[in-house]
Amino acid sequence: MTATATEPADGRTVRMSARAKGALLVLCSAIFLEGIDIAMLNVALPSIRAELGLSTTMLSAVVSAYVIGYAGFMLLGGRIADLFGRRRVFLAALSVFLVFSGLGGFATEGWMLITARFVTGLAAAFMTPAGLSLITTNFPEGPLRNKAILIYAGTAAAGFSLGLVAGGFLTAISWRWVFFAPVILTALILCLAPRLIVDQAPPPERRKFDFLGAILMTSAMLSATFGVTQLERPDEITVALLSFALSLVLWIAFLIVERNTAVPLLRLGIFRSPALVRTNTATLLFAGSFFGFQFLVTLYLQEVMNWTPVETSFALLLMGVDAILAPTLTPWLVSKWGNVKVIFGGLVLAVVGYALFLGMGLDWTYAAMFPSMLALGMAFALAYGPLTIAATDGIEAEEQGLASSLVNTAFQFGAALGLSAVSALVVYNLGIEDHPEARIEALRTALLIPVAAATLAALIMMTGFGRRAA
Repeated sequence: MTATATEPADGRTVRMSARAKGALLVLCSAIFLEGIDIAMLNVALPSIRAELGLSTTMLSAVVSAYVIGYAGFMLLGGRIADLFGRRRVFLAALSVFLVFSGLGGFATEGWMLITARFVTGLAAAFMTPAGLSLITTNFPEGPLRNKAILIYAGTAAAGFSLGLVAGGFLTAISWRWVFFAPVILTALILCLAPRLIVDQAPPPERRKFDFLGAILMTSAMLSATFGVTQLERPDEITVALLSFALSLVLWIAFLIVERNTAVPLLRLGIFRSPALVRTNTATLLFAGSFFGFQFLVTLYLQEVMNWTPVETSFALLLMGVDAILAPTLTPWLVSKWGNVKVIFGGLVLAVVGYALFLGMGLDWTYAAMFPSMLALGMAFALAYGPLTIAATDGIEAEEQGLASSLVNTAFQFGAALGLSAVSALVVYNLGIEDHPEARIEALRTALLIPVAAATLAALIMMTGFGRRAA
C-alpha cells in the first residue's frame, strides 16, 4: 500500500496527508453507519411490532438475527480481508449492506425482516474488520495511528448516540425510514470509497484458503452466538446449552484442523500475545456491561417511568459525549499515561456510573440520572478506542484484519452476552409480580451484572500495569 500518512524517524507526529484524511473520512463514515443502524432499530422496535404483528419472540429475533450474523462471521470476515484484499472486501460488504438494509424497509412479514437483518449483520461482519485493518495498515504504528483509531472509535460512538435520537424522529414518520436512511448514507460512501481508499494487493501465496477451517470456525461462532441469544428466554435454556455444547465440539474440531493445515485460517500463535488476550477479554466484559446497562435503562425509562421513545433517546444522548472526548482528550491521555492506564481509568468510571444508578426509584428526575450518564460517556471515551489500539498494536500487517476481527468479535459477543444475561435476570426476578416496585427491584438486581463485569474488566487490565503498552 502507498502510505497515506507519514511519521518522521525521530518519532515526531506529522499532519495527515489529504489522501489520509479522505480515507479516514470514508472509513469513519462506514463505522458511523454501522452504529446509527443499530441504534435506530432499537428505538423503532415497538412500532415494528405494532405494524407487522410480531410476537415478543419474533421481535427479539429481529435484533438477535443481526447479532448472530455479525458475531458469527466476524472472524471469517477479518481473515478474508487479509487474504483477498481489505479494500475489495470492504467495498463488497458495503454494497451488500446497502441492498439488504433497503430490503428490510420493504418487509411485510417478520421472516423477511429477520432475513434482511441477518444478512445485514453478515455484511457488517466483513465490512468492520476490513475497515479497521485499512486504518491500522494505512497509518504507521504510534501516535498517528492512535489518533486515527481514536477518531474512528469516537465516530462509531457518535453514530450510536445520534441514532438514538434520529431513530425516534424517523419512527415518528415511519419505522421503514429507519432502514431507508442508512441506504442513502451507504450510497454516498460507495461513491467516495473507490477514489479515496487504497490497499496493497495481498501476496499470491496468501491466497490459499483453509475452506474446512472457515466452515468449522463460522459454525462454532454462529452456534455460540445463537446460544447467547437464547439465554434471555428461560423456556429455551435447553436450546442454549445444546448450542454451547455444539459450539465447543466445533471449536475443538477447528483447533485440530488448524494445527494440521499448512495455511491456517487462524494462526493460533497470535494468542501468545498477553496484550491481545487481555484486551480482548476486557473488551468482551466492557461491551457486555455497557449494552446490558443501556437495555435496563431503556426498560426503566419507558416501562417504569413511562417516558416516550424520543424522551428516552435524549436521556441517553449524554453518553455520546465520548464522540467529543475520544478524538480530543483521549489521545493526550494515551500519550501521557499509555493505553493500559487510560483503559483502566475508563473501566473504573464505568463501575462508578453503574453503581450510582442502583439508586433508581419511582421519584427519580433526570438530575439524579445525570452523573451516571456523564460517567459512562467518559468511560466509553477512555476505554473503547484504547482497547482497539491495544488489541492491534504489535500485530504483523498481514494479520491486522484478523486482530481487528478478534476485538470486534469480542465486542459484539460481549454485547450479546450482556443483553441476554440482564434480560434473563429481569424475567427471572420479576416472576408473576408485575408492578412498578417489583420492576425496579428486578432492574436493580440485573444491574449488578454490569457492575460485576466492569469490575472484572478493570482487574484484568491491572495485570498490564508495568508492561509495555500494546
